Amino acid sequence: MLSVRNLINTTDLTADDITQILDTARSMEEINHRTIKKVPALRGRTIVNLFLEASTRTRSSFEIAEKRLSADSLNVQGSSSSVSKGECLEDTIKTLDSYGVDMFVCRARNAGTAELITHYTDARVINAGDGKHAHPSQALLDLYTMREHFGKLEGLKVAIVGDLLHSRVVGSLAPALRTMGAKVTLVGPPTFQLPEPEVFGAEETYDFDSVIEDADVVYMLRVQLERMEGATIPSKREYNRLWGLT
Repeated sequence: MLSVRNLINTTDLTADDITQILDTARSMEEINHRTIKKVPALRGRTIVNLFLEASTRTRSSFEIAEKRLSADSLNVQGSSSSVSKGECLEDTIKTLDSYGVDMFVCRARNAGTAELITHYTDARVINAGDGKHAHPSQALLDLYTMREHFGKLEGLKVAIVGDLLHSRVVGSLAPALRTMGAKVTLVGPPTFQLPEPEVFGAEETYDFDSVIEDADVVYMLRVQLERMEGATIPSKREYNRLWGLT
């Protein structure tokens, strides 16, 4: 059993929690290679995919997983939800919860939305990305990929490079790597750096060349233009020269 009821951020997970999740994922992976890609693991369970922010890839990933585990899914998008018409989040969750929902998967533009939902329902809640805060399911998939490739996570040297200030990767992947015994270095231009990288258990530098030679994994972040709040970077050509991977 996991030590947490909801998956809001990787900072809530212990090393045993993460190991259990990755081991379970490995045991379930072979489902994707079957002729009939379905098991009854979640048969009879109802899951609401509440996507208040658009994300085709993340929503599709959850929908496919739910179908392959035989869950009943209800998809609610921000543009079609009552929230877009002015209804408060609490009322929306309580209305959906009255249908006997077992789990909410929430994607939102505002940080803290997934955590807020836990106050309005007894159903399990998974954070599928909230603003610049966290994206734990993506971080766990990244951990899975690294562990499958290297056979371990402990001792790996991982460089996370690019838009550190606006990316959810730093908030979820960096702490999870630290929990699993990896060393994390954050690399990016001064205007994208974090004021307190030690909060995530990571070192920080703007010198990509000094890091890349010794890194086991280089994780490239795109520039999150949609989340910009006044941060500046050099020209695209200069940015690519200093912090691009060729």
